[in-house]
Amino acid sequence: MLFELIIVLLCGIAAGTITGLIPGIHINLIAVILLSLIIPSPEKLSFILVFIVSMAISHTFINFIPSIFLGAPDEDTGLSTLPGHEFLLKGYGHHAVKLTLIGSTLAVFSLIILIPIFIFLIPKIYFFIERMLGWALILVSILLIYTEKNSKIKVIIIFLLAGFLGFNSLNLPVKEPLLPLLTGLFGSSTIIFSIKTKTKIPPQKIGKIPILKKDLIKPTLATIFISPICALFPGLGTSQAAVIGSTVIKLDKEQFLILIGSVNTLIISLSFLILFLIQKSRTGVASAISQLTILTTSNLKIIFITIFVATLILIPYTNFLSKIFSRNIHKLNYTKLSLMILIFLTIIIIFFTGILGLLIFTSATLLGLTCIELGARRGFLMGSLLIPTIFFYLPI
Repeated sequence: MLFELIIVLLCGIAAGTITGLIPGIHINLIAVILLSLIIPSPEKLSFILVFIVSMAISHTFINFIPSIFLGAPDEDTGLSTLPGHEFLLKGYGHHAVKLTLIGSTLAVFSLIILIPIFIFLIPKIYFFIERMLGWALILVSILLIYTEKNSKIKVIIIFLLAGFLGFNSLNLPVKEPLLPLLTGLFGSSTIIFSIKTKTKIPPQKIGKIPILKKDLIKPTLATIFISPICALFPGLGTSQAAVIGSTVIKLDKEQFLILIGSVNTLIISLSFLILFLIQKSRTGVASAISQLTILTTSNLKIIFITIFVATLILIPYTNFLSKIFSRNIHKLNYTKLSLMILIFLTIIIIFFTGILGLLIFTSATLLGLTCIELGARRGFLMGSLLIPTIFFYLPI
């Protein structure tokens, strides 16, 4: 039994590697395919849980590699493209991935702190938080604009345009609207700008770069503060959590990457606990599990053991994959590679979201390029999700 579970866990990590490295292939897609192929039974349940959970956790560790090295983010890593690309151009792409890896590792150990807090508090305060969330996000948005040092008029325009685009995109009959929206805002716009400026990637440095323990305190606190809220409510994901967390607690670029890595992993991990506590699915993989079974304490133990064991494997494994990219990325013609990735992303978006998705993608790309040309901080493009979420949660 134990040997079979280990094999299933390794298969889950392999599936998470595929979804993590190939832009557009999301864990939710694999989960849906899995559900359509299997006939649930009590005997198979442990194996299915181990596979889904190990795949989901692996994805959160590995999906930063294409985001940083190729400028090809998914909905959970969009903001990492920005500081990650800067590190890449300075020869520190591997260092950027290691920062997200540190964040993911911190997230798993933060679970130890959050699990008892969640079990005690969430059933009691969930409905109060739900009523206050819209107003809290308005306050965060105002604070985000107020603390901007550059032209506030520019960033307000970008923020509102992004909100308008996001609101309309999320209300169109498109199956996966976040895929074209965030890929356009953060991925293709960065890629096109790289092609335009004929970016050349320097040889990457793989040696150890010291990270002070005190530099981990702020992103860890930001993660523990904001991830529970974002894990509880639909419409608030990794990117929104990173924006809110970095607004409340000021972070430098390295700490920001740690924050994105930790939030990305922690939201997925907490979604299983939330499913157990209030029977609400907040991620695609949690929804897949809810279709299989009603979570019991025994199931939850299997899930969290899987998370911790997978993490022990994923730390050296993700580091190894990142080194492979680091050693070879500068050997490639980055302009041609960027063009190929842009074409690939366009095909993926047409395939999964159709013509309407392509329209969202095009509009988002143009807005992302406008933001770059205006010199505005691209974190304000997250208005595309913050503003629709505010409308969703305001009691009107």
